[in-house]
Amino acid sequence: MARADAEPAATIAVEVVYCPAPRQLDLTPLRLAAGSTVADAVQASGVLQRHGLPATDLSLGVWGRACPSEQVLRERDRVEVYRPLLVDPKEARRQRYQGKRSAAR
Repeated sequence: MARADAEPAATIAVEVVYCPAPRQLDLTPLRLAAGSTVADAVQASGVLQRHGLPATDLSLGVWGRACPSEQVLRERDRVEVYRPLLVDPKEARRQRYQGKRSAAR
């Protein structure tokens, strides 16, 4: 028998962030049950459906550090969904340098 004055289940506040393109941000604040995982937050945010992302092979992190989807979240965690790199960072730097060099001529 449940008591009327029973304490509600503990919840935590987290946010899920995804950048679909440079200078675009999809930020979703959530309240989840304590003990929820990174995967639970990503599913609850709806970011996968909004951006047509696959549910598998996602690169995820919490506060800029890569983590597994089974990691348990804490209060005020920021879950980040990373998009794949289109160009190797070293190659992008070379291309920028070549462009500046050509423009200076």
